[in-house]
Amino acid sequence: MKREAVRPRQGGRSLHFLMGGNAMKDFMDKDFLLGTETAKHLYHDYAASMPLVDYHCHIPPREIFEDRRFDNLVEVWLGGENPDGSYFGDHYKWRLMRSNGVPEEYVSGSKPAFERFMKFAETLEMAIGNPMYHWCNLELRQFFGYDKPLTPETAQECWDFCNEKLRHDPDLTARGIIKKANVAMIGTTDDPIDSLEWHEKIAADPTIDVKVCPSFRPDKAININKPGFVEYIGRLAASVGKKSLDSVEDVCAALTQRLEFFAKQGCRASDHGLDYIPFRPASSKKVNEAFEKAMKGEEISTKEAERYQTAVLLHLGREYHRLNIAMQLHYSCIRNNNERMFAKMGPDTGFDAISQNTCGGDIARLLSALDAEGKCPKTILYSLNPADNEQLGTLIGCFQTDEIPGKIQHGSAWWFNDTKSGMEAQMKSLANLGLLGNFVGMLTDSRSFLSYARHDYFRRILCNIIGDWVENGEYPNHDASLKKIVEGVCYNNAARYFGL
Repeated sequence: MKREAVRPRQGGRSLHFLMGGNAMKDFMDKDFLLGTETAKHLYHDYAASMPLVDYHCHIPPREIFEDRRFDNLVEVWLGGENPDGSYFGDHYKWRLMRSNGVPEEYVSGSKPAFERFMKFAETLEMAIGNPMYHWCNLELRQFFGYDKPLTPETAQECWDFCNEKLRHDPDLTARGIIKKANVAMIGTTDDPIDSLEWHEKIAADPTIDVKVCPSFRPDKAININKPGFVEYIGRLAASVGKKSLDSVEDVCAALTQRLEFFAKQGCRASDHGLDYIPFRPASSKKVNEAFEKAMKGEEISTKEAERYQTAVLLHLGREYHRLNIAMQLHYSCIRNNNERMFAKMGPDTGFDAISQNTCGGDIARLLSALDAEGKCPKTILYSLNPADNEQLGTLIGCFQTDEIPGKIQHGSAWWFNDTKSGMEAQMKSLANLGLLGNFVGMLTDSRSFLSYARHDYFRRILCNIIGDWVENGEYPNHDASLKKIVEGVCYNNAARYFGL
């Protein structure tokens, strides 16, 4: 069929093509990603207005308590080097900029803020098909009301417009952004030795109505074969008033003490970021032999490390069950691949990649061992490798109980997988092999307050999937059921799961 091109109008409006009598959609209109009338109805009437639960993120609680006001978009979007020489920022964006050949001093470094922003605008223009393109433009629209695509040509206007609001709009402080996004709960990521002073201050402040809950991240106590383990065990000992921890039993007791402290501060979930999930049970003697070698600075074998890791994971799993804390396990990530940049910048700066691990059987054995004792906690499983979707989708069905619907969850597509196709694949796999209707939904995994737009992105994709099924006759157009499913996945299931 012949296609007629229509010239773009002045003022940056969209270029349209007439195809078969149907006008091409405007960029990111109100029905963005919603391909059917049913999808539009489910999103606009049910999904869009639901509160959200961000049960895993990296937002600093101090900035919530102090109600940080950001000076410019670079501060809230990119971040960079801290005064102490560490780095904190959105490594999703950093990776894109490096892929565009941007020098590091513009990515995470010391160049003037607007110059860094311009380099990001130049990069974003090239990010067709990347979710970052959608997220950033959704953020500009949702929080600032800036409805032009960010390009090098609009960068100055966008910079001036948004910065003026960041500096003066009461809705664009840290707390204002949280309120504007309709956030009900934030699960931060916290080390067991953290004092949680900012969580205590938040909880005591009646003007803060969002729940800000610490999440227990004991990776440093589990990674016995990684640098810094001995030093960390010393710091863990100090956090519980001990001079040293001389056995695995001592380590477990210290972790329990800290976990109980976290629970008193409202902890709803743990988070374990492991290379893979091991399961190599061994006697207390064998486990302690591995621990003692590590504490002496001696090299330990993979087998010895797995014995220790298994013992600690089993102990923590039991404690999570006792305290009603959800256990999150994510794996299959090769971390800090660029040794030169790791030496310069440290971890979590954008140099990680998907790995392949065949540890599904060990995950099953870990959960089975806990289940045999009646102490398997609520568990959310994530593989950073999407090839594991079907394995996880079937594995979770082996350990469900009547304790709570969807006790064992196939976690949302995130990090490398929170793309449109990645989210679709994860949700369709879950629907094929389990119950999508009991899914606890999206998380941000973010270091930026503006990233709540990712939930909107997720909700549009969810509604579009369901809308397609309904309009294709694969599920009845029964509004009460559809409303229950959509509102459940958007908020209600997570609220039930985390006890809100």
